[in-house]
Amino acid sequence: MTTWRLRPRERLERYLETRRPRSESWSLDQGTIYILPTRAGWAFAATLVAMLLAAINYQLNLGYGLIFLLSGAALVAMHQTHGNLRGLQLRARSPQPVYAGDAASLDIVVDNPGSARIGIGLGIHRTGTQGVAWVDVPDQGHCVARLSFLASSRGVHLLPTVTAETHFPLGLFRAWTIWRPAGEVLVYPRPEHPPQALPATQAAAGTGSSTVASSGSEFDGVRAWRRGDTLRQVVWKKAARTGELVSRDGTHSAQSELWLDYAAAALPDAEQRLSRLAAWALLAEQQGASFGLRLPGSELPRGTGDDHRRRVLEALARWQVPRDRTTGTTAPSPLRGHR
Repeated sequence: MTTWRLRPRERLERYLETRRPRSESWSLDQGTIYILPTRAGWAFAATLVAMLLAAINYQLNLGYGLIFLLSGAALVAMHQTHGNLRGLQLRARSPQPVYAGDAASLDIVVDNPGSARIGIGLGIHRTGTQGVAWVDVPDQGHCVARLSFLASSRGVHLLPTVTAETHFPLGLFRAWTIWRPAGEVLVYPRPEHPPQALPATQAAAGTGSSTVASSGSEFDGVRAWRRGDTLRQVVWKKAARTGELVSRDGTHSAQSELWLDYAAAALPDAEQRLSRLAAWALLAEQQGASFGLRLPGSELPRGTGDDHRRRVLEALARWQVPRDRTTGTTAPSPLRGHR
């Protein structure tokens, strides 16, 4: 949308947003807090004007006194509304990675070096009033407001712009600030559902060229538990899920390797391939398999466990789709192995 089509308030907020640099924390002072009357405030001002005209017309001294009293109360309320934000400090905690299409959570910590603050609302900028979290900050303390925003696409995204506002005490004025927190949120590819069977394991170097296929329900490097197997060999996740003790087959794993290859995904779209690789990573980790990841231009060595799964998903999230240098568009990848 072009700037001239925006409403004056949207133009003002966009200008205020772009002129603020990203920062780790945000201090609320005279230069970062803005204040304007609310709809109730404008209606209150119009009422005072009507009362003033009536008092002038009928020469009502008590009317003058009432108008000046209400005007003074409005000025005090404006000062208190501004002071309810002044002195606070905002800082953001790094959000946890999420899958594409899920809601990411952003925790905003509000530090208060002064007296208690009431009715502080924090929300994602330009999302309306439904997602605003209202908190009270204790005296010389802090509180945490949890905000959520939709992570629509895979990749590494900057944190969204945050607003803090208050209408305390009378709701006649709205004081607010706009903060662009410095930080990133990691968005994993959405795993393919239902997941496809794991790709065939490849023979390790020096063990021949034969391949052993793995099934979609049980990895071939797992066998029934035998007396004498160590605790490290037991696949505890599978045992907790099925109630059956199974152990990793060290002989098999030494002779075959499971690689999650971008070319083996065999799908026409790059994002669909990454979704299939993410589903394979989760399936292999659930089965206790040792697996590696191969992407165009990068390779992640084989490993097991939650940490290895996170590294694989992070590599999928950060991988950049190759682009055609001549046209600037995404270059189609050859479908090796796709029929």
